[in-house]
Amino acid sequence: MSMQNTASSGVALWRLVADGIERGIADGRFAAGDKLPGEMEIAETYRVNRHTVRRALAALAERGLVRAERGSGTYVEAQKLAYPLRSRTRFSEIVGAGGREPRGQLIEATDDVATRELARELGLKAGAPLVRIEAIRLADRTPICVSTTWLSAELFPGAGAVFAATRSMTKLLEHYGVRDYRRGATRITAGIVDATDAARLDLALGRPILVVDATDHDLDGKPLMTKHSRFAAERVEFLVES
Repeated sequence: MSMQNTASSGVALWRLVADGIERGIADGRFAAGDKLPGEMEIAETYRVNRHTVRRALAALAERGLVRAERGSGTYVEAQKLAYPLRSRTRFSEIVGAGGREPRGQLIEATDDVATRELARELGLKAGAPLVRIEAIRLADRTPICVSTTWLSAELFPGAGAVFAATRSMTKLLEHYGVRDYRRGATRITAGIVDATDAARLDLALGRPILVVDATDHDLDGKPLMTKHSRFAAERVEFLVES
């Protein structure tokens, strides 16, 4: 039955297209990570115009089922990333355990100074020099979170360049001789993505995020770095482990 013949049912054409693609995802015709056919091909399949296809794909993106990559196409989103919160939390290990490729991208590394709050978290004096690292963490092609990390500039000189080369906080710490570290208390709050993070996470404005604040320590309890991370809520599920 063509889409045009179903218009009299009162169901919008774009919704019929979206539901048809969603059924294809559910029954495995389109697997996680697969690139969907192009807009023209979908339009021909469902006998609709490209504007209808675009609206259908936008609706699927809002549901968290697909994600458009500029200049590349539209891809089926993977299932939510199961993200355990434990004393030893490593993004690369968590993503790798799920069969996906962990990636880190440096946005910028800048000099900063410790506010009273940051100084308390890092065991420093207010005004102490810091390195501030802004980065995106991805699973395969999917942005998972944007993180802001602060480290002591005296303990970790040139940390920004090291992260740019290693793209991993664990490897950054290893560069400075820190072989293992532990997570302190983790604070999670809900929020709404702002314009800057929306662009970085490829989210629509107003989508929910999970904000995670935590400080990591060495095995002697000395603070190493403190993080303020913003996770795309529709792409992760946190598992709190005791």
